[in-house]
Amino acid sequence: MARLYRKNTIMQLLDFQLHTIGKLMEAMNSSKREIILKSPTGSGKTIMLTHFMDEYCKSVANTVFIWLTPGKGDLEEQSKAKMDKYIHNAQTKLLADVMTSGFSENDCCFINWEKLTKKGNNALKEGERKNFIEHIETARDNGLQFKIIVDESHQNDSVKANEILQYFQTDKIIRTSATPKNFNKDAVEFIEVDEADVVASGLIKKLLVINEDFHQNEKVDDQIDFLLERALNKQRELTTAFLQQKTSVNPLIIVQLPNKNDVLLDEVETWFESHQITYENGSLAVWLSDKKENLNDIERPDAQPIAVIIKQAVATGWDCPRAHILVKLRDNMSETFEIQTIGRIRRMPEAHHYDSDLLDRCYLYTLDEKFTEGVQTTMGKGALNAVKLYLKKEHKNFSLTGEQKPGLSTTPRDSYQALNAIALYFQKTYNLGKDFKENQTRLETAGYNFSADIVKHTVSGDLRKLSQEEIDKLNDIAIREPLNTHRHGRDFHHELSQIALKISMQYDQMNLIARRLFGKKDKYDKKLLNLEPRQLYAFVLNNSDRLRHDVQEAIASNDTDNLPIPIDNITEYKFTIPQETIFTYNATSKDQSTMTKSVYDGYLASAEPRSDSERSFEKYCETCAAVKWVYKNGDKGSEYFSIVYADNAGKLKSFFPDYIIGLENGETWIVETKGGFDRTGRSEDIDIFSPKKFEVLKAYLQKHNLKGGFVRKDKQSGELCICTEHYSDDIASNDWQMLKDFL
Repeated sequence: MARLYRKNTIMQLLDFQLHTIGKLMEAMNSSKREIILKSPTGSGKTIMLTHFMDEYCKSVANTVFIWLTPGKGDLEEQSKAKMDKYIHNAQTKLLADVMTSGFSENDCCFINWEKLTKKGNNALKEGERKNFIEHIETARDNGLQFKIIVDESHQNDSVKANEILQYFQTDKIIRTSATPKNFNKDAVEFIEVDEADVVASGLIKKLLVINEDFHQNEKVDDQIDFLLERALNKQRELTTAFLQQKTSVNPLIIVQLPNKNDVLLDEVETWFESHQITYENGSLAVWLSDKKENLNDIERPDAQPIAVIIKQAVATGWDCPRAHILVKLRDNMSETFEIQTIGRIRRMPEAHHYDSDLLDRCYLYTLDEKFTEGVQTTMGKGALNAVKLYLKKEHKNFSLTGEQKPGLSTTPRDSYQALNAIALYFQKTYNLGKDFKENQTRLETAGYNFSADIVKHTVSGDLRKLSQEEIDKLNDIAIREPLNTHRHGRDFHHELSQIALKISMQYDQMNLIARRLFGKKDKYDKKLLNLEPRQLYAFVLNNSDRLRHDVQEAIASNDTDNLPIPIDNITEYKFTIPQETIFTYNATSKDQSTMTKSVYDGYLASAEPRSDSERSFEKYCETCAAVKWVYKNGDKGSEYFSIVYADNAGKLKSFFPDYIIGLENGETWIVETKGGFDRTGRSEDIDIFSPKKFEVLKAYLQKHNLKGGFVRKDKQSGELCICTEHYSDDIASNDWQMLKDFL
């Protein structure tokens, strides 16, 4: 059967981007005026915000968005151009358009701060400024409501900027930055895009490697020669790897000089010239306030320069995804670490990972201890020391049969598969059948509301004092409002969009699913209700929270009856342990002992990044007499071991179990570690797909006559426990046994 979804012809949003848009929509209903969006460089902040503005304008009438950008770099024009590209028929304007035609409903206006605030800026003279304020007043008189987005907000925190905000009399200000400053989390709605999600999506590099292969007590006579030699060697290594990938990306070195040191510039230029890297042959570029060379199209993936010299974090908004290596030179004064500097080398050149540790990481070379400390403090496990390790010869012939998805699996969820999953969940959870009237009774009994009116809940009563105890004594009351499909149409769209965003789908898909499950007009053999269009509007609006919860549970449920995994698409391959690996570790850890049972020579106990369960499992294996060797698997990439499973929307996903271990008796075990159980027995596993992964691992082990399971730490006893037969989130169940009884 054909899929139900109508694929976005412009671009397909990633899961974390959809979730962020959903959080922004929820935050707009908060009582707090300010929303802080912290989004890592390279996460697609503009994409998320433009789609959010479009979605909000469709849901809330009489809205005008004002997007304020910093003064440098023509960012307002860039942002407007992106919205025009991403959103079909977007109603966008620049300041000049506003001055000509004023504001209209659904306008998204991109305005440069400095054109309104900077003294001596003739772009908006005194008389014109008054005209601009008149346009605002006219819009407000016409019932329009302004919502403000302050882009790169860390650069626009000034008295003049706040004066401009006051003109709009807005009730919502969204401030966005990779490094937001000076705000109280309790006073704002704080939304943070998880960097791990951005990394997993392939938009930014997996890891920042600091000073790769630097040795203890290494003698350095000349920092320029020492650092640039390593950077150039790495650039050549990366270039070769890109050619093997059959891509023309030319990796770029950024050399950052101290702000007040002109002597180093001459020395750096001389060093590059001695290696035939010069301004004249186009292989060297410079971007300083008083000197600019070879900057045209430097951002292009195959641009000629292999190095660019800068003095500080380059201009806001500079996007050069091929930048791969940063050399931070120092003088006697250490400079403050700036996250924006690192951000320049974190984007992936082609917005996806290459399944190569070498290409999927970025590299920092510096002798500046303060700068290094700043990097590690800010990025934590995203920035680590590294060294190359080699496989011990006795493990070179080990192999397993791995499973891979077909090609690049970037297609959206299958709406028909999702429809079936949601129908099955409702049938089993609420014991629904073919009788629509009986189904409605069962859903009403479970708490679903079938009123023809829109029911809104509030409280009534007297408060003697502002305390939770007194508030709890207030009476709950329901206010009924007759359904008006025109007036409530936006609310219907908004609620379905919110449900869709929770499972990484779009409004059109969820609208069709809702109509096929519950509506009278659309045909579907597993239809649950037979509601007229007006009844469907009221059903969705009155039960939005319950629907949101049930739809999420349906997609994540492990009950997959009648939901076949398309195993015909899975490709098998021969997995062998990689001959070498870039091993990352925490150089400040107290324990730098060697883990002798690792398949790699020189594997340290300070390995990072590692979860608590992983670290405990590695230490257990090191002291366990039954364990002969241990291999820590990677989490993404064709060189690592993977098996394949599918979610309830039919989307194939790769599962990379954490460990492969060999026992003294010749057995091979595959082990996945998960978040443990706290001291009260409560699960700390945040992976909603753990049950599905367990079942697919169990099936794989049975198919290939291997052993293994899931290992989690019981913090009450301090023991590692293993689950091998039936997955459970109850540590007290017999499904969990102590690992030492198995190994």
